[in-house]
Amino acid sequence: MEKWMRPANQTGNRWVTARRVITFPRRPLVMGILNVTPDSFSDGGLYLDPDRAVARAHQIVQEGADLLDIGGESTRPGADPVPAEVELDRIGPVLERLRGTIGIPISVDTYKPEVARVALEQGAEIVNDVSGGQWEPDLWEVIVHYQAGYVLTHSRGKPKIMQELAQYTNVVEEVKEFLAAQLRHLEARGLSRDHVVCDVGFGFGKNSEHNCTLLAHLDQFSDLGRPLLVGLSRKSFLKKIAGTGSLSVCTRAAEVWAAAHGARIWRVHEVADAVCASRLLGAVAGEVPEERKTW
Repeated sequence: MEKWMRPANQTGNRWVTARRVITFPRRPLVMGILNVTPDSFSDGGLYLDPDRAVARAHQIVQEGADLLDIGGESTRPGADPVPAEVELDRIGPVLERLRGTIGIPISVDTYKPEVARVALEQGAEIVNDVSGGQWEPDLWEVIVHYQAGYVLTHSRGKPKIMQELAQYTNVVEEVKEFLAAQLRHLEARGLSRDHVVCDVGFGFGKNSEHNCTLLAHLDQFSDLGRPLLVGLSRKSFLKKIAGTGSLSVCTRAAEVWAAAHGARIWRVHEVADAVCASRLLGAVAGEVPEERKTW
């Protein structure tokens, strides 16, 4: 458990966003998910109404999340894309009403430069890009201009066809090579590495075997020199293992494993449960509750 019991210099211990510097504690940070969509795989349609979305955002904060990730387009495998205007219609009113009312950093889950630009103007400070810079070349220009925090994710193909492209010779090495190359390209464009965290992209162009292999070898990604974010919450490969009834338990187990092997951020639906698990890891590592927030 030593990997999460002390900050690891080789994976970086700070994340610079458009508005602050996040210093990582010993426990994993919890990023709460707010999907303002009709078709997300887990909570589609629950928070399309801005009033309900804003209420859920405040609930996520009250439950102890360290970050809030808002998305207006489902990127589940098989999903159809939506125009930027639709995405903005969904998340814009929520961001406007949240601005200045919550203290934790807001991330916007998008790959579209128009959406990222508006969100960053409205108070978001992180862009969570499932495309890893592959789908919209102008997105990185926006990230660099605002010097935003950035989640660099590995994926293969857009959601409609990504599972058809789940073919690898060595999934760990190929994902790591992609992330390393994109980190170099980002630096060349003007975004220093301390603005970036990496995500291996569980479920994005990967089958169950690929996902389990990545989870088993997550510690190998410490070579990238950046913190890792994992999005394991309610993923289908965990459902195949646990079934629907025990999916939450399986998710927590996978997240704790990930933390023990280098993950510094959990992206989750069930915020309260994840916060309890994270606080337990922090307590075992010797952190006291007052140290939970580090910015």
